[in-house]
Amino acid sequence: MRRSHGMVAHSVWRALQTYRHAIPPQALGWYPDHNGDWKPLDDKGWEHIREKMLDCRWPEHCGIELAEHCDTTGGYNFEYEGRWLDAAFFHHQNATCAVSFTLPTEYLVEHGPAHVRALALELARELPFSFGYASFALVSPDGQWYAARKTVRELRDRYPGLDIYKLAETSKHIGTQARGAYWLTFLGLPLLGRLGGLENLRRHLSFPDVSLQILPPLEGERVLISLGEWPEAIDTAQQERPSPQLLALGHLLDRFLHQERSNWFLFLEQDPEDMRRWIRRFCP
Repeated sequence: MRRSHGMVAHSVWRALQTYRHAIPPQALGWYPDHNGDWKPLDDKGWEHIREKMLDCRWPEHCGIELAEHCDTTGGYNFEYEGRWLDAAFFHHQNATCAVSFTLPTEYLVEHGPAHVRALALELARELPFSFGYASFALVSPDGQWYAARKTVRELRDRYPGLDIYKLAETSKHIGTQARGAYWLTFLGLPLLGRLGGLENLRRHLSFPDVSLQILPPLEGERVLISLGEWPEAIDTAQQERPSPQLLALGHLLDRFLHQERSNWFLFLEQDPEDMRRWIRRFCP
């Protein structure tokens, strides 16, 4: 979201409440305090999080992390990177505010893809996004991949449908670019305009399994692109290939892809070119 924290904080807070009501009670159980020590997310903890998000006065950054577990990765996580982009001394030209909500694969299996898609729509409804997505992903709070980098690298190479992300780093630089083509891809302005608008999307994504849904406008047109009923992991060991619609969306987004900074991605490979190839894995 290419908007300052003060402009999006209340919308992000309402989206967080939507997420809380959709997941099991107590699924989010922990948060790090200002010293980085994990604290139980009880009523007192929730009040602390509310005040931190809505009453933030520090004119640069409001970082919030909520996790299912404090000592291991869980399927339910919330991350928010709120930045005061309009502060006079803010130097990151392409910085954004960004938010992520994660669900375990079991949630998708139990509730079905239509439910997850409806939840993603509800979460996005009030957010002034330029770009967003939903995908299978390897989840690690705050992108702490290092202890499992061999396993992460093997899974990344076998399953190109798995996303790998570090919200804090990407949100510093992505501006109004795209991060890739995904099962659910959200596009808002100005990126949607650069892609030629809804009519151009309809022309290039005219597949039976693709749907385009217009979201209520906030500050211009917004659309959700759905590529099929289920997300694709794409197991290359089973000779699976990306779907034609995924490749078509990748082709459309090619010129507008954000290049990840190597300071967090190079733990997988020492070759910066490897990062570029992975980002463009669904592009021609």
